[in-house]
Amino acid sequence: MKIATIIGARPQFIKAATISRAIHDYNTKVSISESSIKKYSQITEIIIHTGQHYDANMSDIFFREMAIPIPDYNLRIQECRHGAMTGNMLAGIEEILLKEKSDWVLVYGDTNSTLSGALAAAKLHIPVAHVEAGLRSYNRSMPEEINRIMADQLSTFLFCPNENAVQNLYKEGFPHQLSKNNKQQIFNCGDVMYDASLYYAQMAKRPEFVEKLPVDEGYILATIHRAENTDDPLRLKKVMQDLSKLSIPVILPLHPRTKVKLEQSAIRLGSNIFSVEPVGFLQMVWLERHAQVIVTDSGGVQKEAYFYGVPCVTVRDETEWVELIDAGWNWLAPPLSSDLAQVVTEVIGSKGNDSQLYGNGDAAKNILENLTIQ
Repeated sequence: MKIATIIGARPQFIKAATISRAIHDYNTKVSISESSIKKYSQITEIIIHTGQHYDANMSDIFFREMAIPIPDYNLRIQECRHGAMTGNMLAGIEEILLKEKSDWVLVYGDTNSTLSGALAAAKLHIPVAHVEAGLRSYNRSMPEEINRIMADQLSTFLFCPNENAVQNLYKEGFPHQLSKNNKQQIFNCGDVMYDASLYYAQMAKRPEFVEKLPVDEGYILATIHRAENTDDPLRLKKVMQDLSKLSIPVILPLHPRTKVKLEQSAIRLGSNIFSVEPVGFLQMVWLERHAQVIVTDSGGVQKEAYFYGVPCVTVRDETEWVELIDAGWNWLAPPLSSDLAQVVTEVIGSKGNDSQLYGNGDAAKNILENLTIQ
């Protein structure tokens, strides 16, 4: 079996690493199995990197730290508007899929890389497997929402991270079971990000810059990168103003897009905000685990905060991870209608319930088993 994995953005590298390890474990099992057991066959993984995240700290370092196989292809498509980026990716991925003749195309999450990979495969009649299927924010002004909806429609296997995602798909009319005219299948496999959090937690690295910052008594970790916040000067300014009001130090790893937008809008950061270059995944894990509160607009970071038992404040109008709010681990703070500083101050030290929201840490194994038994 040959699987073509499409990745392009930093969260996808983390998710893909769990599947790559599962493929390695599976192939090792195959190699020691008796040849008479014919149900087993080696899995070949072809990794196609669209280049959507191009900064060395946003891309290259992840492959080194997480022992992800070097991509077989890198399309180096970046710094385009959504239409141009998606179109260029579609053309590049299609050419590779025609050459490689893979049995499955595996896509992750909700980026332009996700949509392009799913669309290229579907047009070539190659079955698509979507990891993180069924997530919905119900805000179609977000490009991510459009991407995830389209990827789900194009997918044969929809691998959901939780029961909420499964129910979202059922409400949209996806089939509860196979039929003659519909081959789509829905699986609640758990969340590959939980797999990653368990695997990498003990490998976390304390960033060297931390010792130079006045954070011995605690800090807030903030990450801001989504277009809804960075492309709106009023929202971006309000977020930074609110963070600047905190009496607690704020560590702010700056996404390249956020850095440019801050400079373009001449937005000044308070003296309590310490902006740093993007950090590697293992450093990010350390920062997350030791923060008092995490402030973010990232979907993945919301979950990582939960995995590490840290309260999270999400600076968006809604979230696709509604179960984290229900469980008391996440709070919404829409930038233009809330006092972010007040919300952050109020949630310091809070704890949600201990419910197991995202499986048992074996999502990658579940996904691979479902792919290989078909």
